[in-house]
Amino acid sequence: MSIIVQKFGGTSVGSVEKIQNVASRILEEKNRGNDVVVVVSAMGKTTDTLVGLAREITSHPSKREMDMLLSTGEQVTISLLTMALLQAGHEAISYTGWQAGIETESVHSNARITNIHTEKMTTQLQSGKVVIVAGFQGMTPSGEITTLGRGGSDTTAVAIAAALKADRCDIYTDVDGVYTSDPRYIEGARKLPSISYDEMLELANLGAGVLHPRAVEFAKNYQIPLEVRSSLEKVEGTYIEEEASMEQNLVVRGVAFEDEIVRVTVFGLGNALTGLSSVFTTLAKNHLNVDIIIQSQTDRNTTNLSFSIKEHDLDEALAVLEKNQRELGFTHIEHERDLAKVSIVGSGMISNPGVAAEMFEVLAQNDIVVKMVSTSEIKVSAVVDQENMQKAAGVLHTAFKLDAVQVEEVTL
Repeated sequence: MSIIVQKFGGTSVGSVEKIQNVASRILEEKNRGNDVVVVVSAMGKTTDTLVGLAREITSHPSKREMDMLLSTGEQVTISLLTMALLQAGHEAISYTGWQAGIETESVHSNARITNIHTEKMTTQLQSGKVVIVAGFQGMTPSGEITTLGRGGSDTTAVAIAAALKADRCDIYTDVDGVYTSDPRYIEGARKLPSISYDEMLELANLGAGVLHPRAVEFAKNYQIPLEVRSSLEKVEGTYIEEEASMEQNLVVRGVAFEDEIVRVTVFGLGNALTGLSSVFTTLAKNHLNVDIIIQSQTDRNTTNLSFSIKEHDLDEALAVLEKNQRELGFTHIEHERDLAKVSIVGSGMISNPGVAAEMFEVLAQNDIVVKMVSTSEIKVSAVVDQENMQKAAGVLHTAFKLDAVQVEEVTL
């Protein structure tokens, strides 16, 4: 008997009717003779509503109390879904993250899973029950409730699949797979039949909201087969695996983009040898993630350092740096808001060194100014003005022959 882990996102469980639909999808898998563990998110906009309530009380809520508050959203979903399965005549049981044995590090609002104690889930599966687990949450060894950050339910599902040695993990969403770009904004975007772990990891890190990066990382590390599928339509999704077929020999497989990027520049770092490490060590200790980094030496003794960061982390990053200004030894900080990051991703880029040049040429031809650049073996990212984000993504999507019409023409 195979173990299948299914994950249903917030839009998939956004109403009683949708929860009943999810229950029927679960029973279809169970009736195939498989053991099933289901991970769910909070219903619809529940998390946003809870955040809004907290903001009515304070603009700087305690991270611990936010974890206590936000973890209640998934608890509503697991109980209602379990009731739906019981009403349909099938045994099921719901667990919060900590009841399911999910242990995390002691970091509020963005914790990482450190261990999963599977005994309770395994016992219930052996008794024939469907196990429903609240995603996005866990507990520290000292008993503190934690949440896993944005997209944490994806991570919960894949981590459970790894811990239980599941045969497959299906991620059910309101879209029917992974697209070459976000179809809500890019008209020619089309569904990919498959994509590699590495490509998906880059896309997830670069703004593609279909899967959380940590979930893809877990899947890659433990070789868990993933399929992104529609919770509403019974159609083939996108398989995420170690080696994806190179469709039409395309060098670039996807275009990702994200807004609310800020460029922060630290001026006058006095020690060129240790200044760089000191700044990023200080930010890392406060769990602040930076992205694109540019260092420029102004003279023999001083260095300027620029990096990109998400808008929601800006105030905290500035406060941390200013608090440690004397120790870090810089003169002042400036920042530029209203920026966005646009990226191209594809394993074929490894053997095609001209891809970056083509990307910048396309952007220049469309009067889009590039302000920062970052590259890896399979991606190139450019920071541009936020007002040009969608335009940049669209022209790159077309230039690298990702549009559906172009692919059809090649096939013919």
